[in-house]
Amino acid sequence: MWHCSFFTLSFSFLFFLLIITRENFSPVTGLPEDLVNTICKQCADKSTVFNYDFCLTSLQPIPTSHVMNLQGLALFAMELALENVTNTFWSIEKMLTSGRFDPYALGCLKDCFELYGEGVSMLVNSIGVFLHEQYDAANVLLSAVMETASTCEEGFKEREGEVCPLAEENYNLFRLGDIALCTINLLSLALGSKSS
Repeated sequence: MWHCSFFTLSFSFLFFLLIITRENFSPVTGLPEDLVNTICKQCADKSTVFNYDFCLTSLQPIPTSHVMNLQGLALFAMELALENVTNTFWSIEKMLTSGRFDPYALGCLKDCFELYGEGVSMLVNSIGVFLHEQYDAANVLLSAVMETASTCEEGFKEREGEVCPLAEENYNLFRLGDIALCTINLLSLALGSKSS
């Protein structure tokens, strides 16, 4: 089955990137001790759609293996988004074979399945370019992944009264992408001010 080999290759590539680039990963220092709270508050202050509580809850369990700086937080947010996309992809696959959906909903689920499959690849690429400090490219890929969630949701809304069975997953993907985008933007600003 090509899905398994595609994901195995994607995750192997991601693991390889994390190992190889970890030693070249230059941390931004001088950040406040309560970094998660500070970043979530700064992002919430910049946007009316950013959810401070979701940000705080998502980033609080950051593992000790991550450097506690802007790069570490952005990487962790992208990893959470990748976990969301991957889990949703497999959930959709189960839904497609469950026999619970009418032909219209099945068509929408097939579209979401394709979108989320592409989302996995885009997130892996986003993490790769992020680790090589190509922050603009990472932002473009992250934005495309966030659009995946919106496009999946819109497919179901085209028929009046149709409820998307992936509403929570779509919303969480959008919010995780928003956390990563904001953190990368703050990182770019911090690095820009250090170089000037």
